[in-house]
Amino acid sequence: MASNGYFSNHSQPRGVSTAVTPGSGSQTTTLIAPMGIGRGKLVPALASVARRSGRLSLSLSTEKLPADKSSVVSAVGPTGDKTPHPLRSTWVFWFHHRPPGNKVTNYEEGIRRIAQFGSIESFWSIWTHMQVPSRLTPTTDYLLFHSGVKRPVWEDPMNITGGKWIIRLRKGFADRMWEDLVIAVIGDQFDDEVCGCVLSVRTGEDIMSVWTRDGNDQRAIDGIKATIMKVLNLAANTIMEYKSNNDSLHDRGNFRHHPSTHHNHNHHDRT
Repeated sequence: MASNGYFSNHSQPRGVSTAVTPGSGSQTTTLIAPMGIGRGKLVPALASVARRSGRLSLSLSTEKLPADKSSVVSAVGPTGDKTPHPLRSTWVFWFHHRPPGNKVTNYEEGIRRIAQFGSIESFWSIWTHMQVPSRLTPTTDYLLFHSGVKRPVWEDPMNITGGKWIIRLRKGFADRMWEDLVIAVIGDQFDDEVCGCVLSVRTGEDIMSVWTRDGNDQRAIDGIKATIMKVLNLAANTIMEYKSNNDSLHDRGNFRHHPSTHHNHNHHDRT
């Protein structure tokens, strides 16, 4: 059963197909499926803690989070090692939900901060309590951004000159791919040009986006795309769209054509 909340105390089994071909059943949008599960590409430290903790999958424990979920979670590692393993940067999870059919009047007002983390242990203590994407109802967004981003919106000073790579997914693949993307982002698989990533759960598809700092640096943009393809183990012919935040501000979320895409699907939200 889907849920509007972002925390759960119930385990959710997950299975991922290894389909290799992009979807082709729509003339207005291209939905993709992963080639496989690229677990070998985990950052070594994150992979080590994940393996030893038995939490490579999102098995949700019954341990309670602190009442103040927006505070930094200080956790003892799953191995019993009390020495934290710091990440290079501090990150913040955010959450946004609106009932399907409701028009967005002020997206920013609906954003809720979940928690901040700066170590491998604090990440896992938060992550294992979050609902997996397949249990979220439309229209819901998970947002992960560098702590320097004060609000995860286009207008934030760290985002305003940037843009995002957009990846449309068939239903049923977001659980695994979102986890892979999040671990890659916080584990420095991308360079400093990436400031965050977003998962948008919609009625007929799920949409992931990787946000970049500089929408004018084509070399960096292309490099980020290559890293996305690698960490998500996507087929070489996977279609993605890059869109600058300046364009998003001008058209308020309607997708525009990009030379390397076949997208022509309008969204009146902030995916």
